[in-house]
Amino acid sequence: MARVVEIPYRPRNWAKPFHASFKRFLTLLLHRRAGKTTAVCNHHLRAGIDDEWEKRRLLYLRPTLTIPQIEELIHPPGGRHYGHVMPTRVQAKAVAWDKLKHYAAVTGGKPNEAELLYRLANGNKIQLFGADEPDSFRGIAFSGLSFDEFSQQPANIFSEVLSKALADHLGYAIFLGTIKGKDHLYKRHEADKHDPDCFTLWQDIDRSLQTEEGVTIQMLQQAMADDRKDVLKGLMTQEEFDQEWYLSVEAAIKGAFYLKEMSELRRCSQICRVPYDPALPVDTDWDLGIDAMAIWFTQRTRAGEVRVIDYHEDIGGGLPEAIKALKGQQSNPGNDPRIETENARRSRYTYGEHWAPHDIETTEIGSGKTRRTIAKEHGITFKITPRIEVADGITAVRVLLPRCYFDEKNTERGIDCLRQYKKTWQQSLGQFSSKPVHDWASHGADAFRGLAVRYRLPRDKKQEDLERERKKKQQGSSVVSAWS
Repeated sequence: MARVVEIPYRPRNWAKPFHASFKRFLTLLLHRRAGKTTAVCNHHLRAGIDDEWEKRRLLYLRPTLTIPQIEELIHPPGGRHYGHVMPTRVQAKAVAWDKLKHYAAVTGGKPNEAELLYRLANGNKIQLFGADEPDSFRGIAFSGLSFDEFSQQPANIFSEVLSKALADHLGYAIFLGTIKGKDHLYKRHEADKHDPDCFTLWQDIDRSLQTEEGVTIQMLQQAMADDRKDVLKGLMTQEEFDQEWYLSVEAAIKGAFYLKEMSELRRCSQICRVPYDPALPVDTDWDLGIDAMAIWFTQRTRAGEVRVIDYHEDIGGGLPEAIKALKGQQSNPGNDPRIETENARRSRYTYGEHWAPHDIETTEIGSGKTRRTIAKEHGITFKITPRIEVADGITAVRVLLPRCYFDEKNTERGIDCLRQYKKTWQQSLGQFSSKPVHDWASHGADAFRGLAVRYRLPRDKKQEDLERERKKKQQGSSVVSAWS
C-alpha cells in the first residue's frame, strides 16, 4: 500500500476549485498577497506524488486511453517533470524555492540547490526556472508547467518555446499573476474565459474579502491599509494601488519610458489597421540578442509617415532562422496556422534596406565568420545603424513615435515591448535611474531605438552634438575647480 503523505498546506478558498480542476489550461488573475505562488507549487507537488490523481486527470482529458498508455504517461523514463517559471531565475529562487522545499520536505525527497530542482522520493521532479534563461528548459518533456507573473515574461515563451514540451505527456499549463494593463496575461484570460475546456479565475481584493476567512482576512486588510497610507503620503499612486489590488486594466506601468507617447498613439487611433502597400519598400530594423532577436518591418511614405506593418521575435533560433522568417520561410512542422499566416504575409513583401546594430560585425566562435557575413550568405545585406548613447536613442524614439502608425494585430507583441520598456528602480535611493531594465521587452525596444536613430533629422543630431559638448564643458570645469 502506498504511503499517505500529508502536506502541511491549507488552500485558500479561491484555490479549492483550481486544485479540483482537471482542465489542461488554467489562467489565474489574482491580486497581490493572494497566495498564488504557494498554491501553484502545491498543485505541482500533489501532481508529483499522487499517481491516482494524475490517472484521473489523464482520463478526464482522454477517456479513450488504455491502461498501458496511462502507465506509460505516468511512469516515463526519469519520472514526471513539473516546472514553475518566474520572470527571472533570481526571482524564482527568492520567491518560490524556500516555499517548495518547505512543503515537499515531508515527501522524503531531496533538493538540488544548484538546479533549483526537488526530486521526490518516487523519482518525479519539480523544478524552478527563470524566463530570462530560456535555454535551461529546452528539450524537457513536462507533465505540468506554470508561468508565475506571466505579464513580466515574454508573451511567446509558451506558444513558441514550451507548448510542445507538454505534448508528449498531455501536460497542463497554468498562467498566473497580477496584470499590468491589457497585457498578454489579461488577453489569455479573456480568450479562455468562455472556453469550456479551460479554467479561469478573476480574483480581486473585494472577492477575497468576501470569500476568505480567519487570519487571511486580517492580513489582507492590514496590507491594504498600509498601501492606502502610502497613497496618501504620495509614495504610491492610486493607479498602482488599483492595479495591485483591484486588477485595474487602465493602470499605467510605473517607470515606462514611452508611457505618454504610447497613450497618445492609442488616443489618436494610430494603433489601428495598417495594410502593406506594394508600392513602398519594406525596411527592417533588428536587435541581435544572444537569446532572442527582434525585427520591425516598416514602410515610409513621401509625407513622412512611418507605417509599422509587422514585427517578429525569435527566441533561440539564431540568425538563419530569423532570416527565414523575413522571407516567409519559417519551418512549421506542427502546421501552426499563425506561422502559416506570417509566412504568407512576409513572402509578399518587397524589401528595401536592412539595418542592424554594430554587433552584426561580431565573429561567431563556431563558424569564424561575422554575423554580417553569415547574413549575406543567406541573401541579406545589412547596413549598420549609427551608434549613439542609449539616452539619445530613447529621445529619438520619443521624437519618432508621433509619426508612426502601428498595425494593431501584426505588431501587437512589439507594441507591448514599447509599452513595458521601463527604467531600473534603485531600491537604495527610492527612485528610478535612467538605465533601462533588461528583460523580455528590451529586444523589441532596442530594435525600435535603432529604427528611430536612423530616422533622426539633421537638426536633432545637431542639437544632440551641442548638448554633448555642453556636458563635456561642465565636466571639465568641475574637474578644474576640484583641483584648484
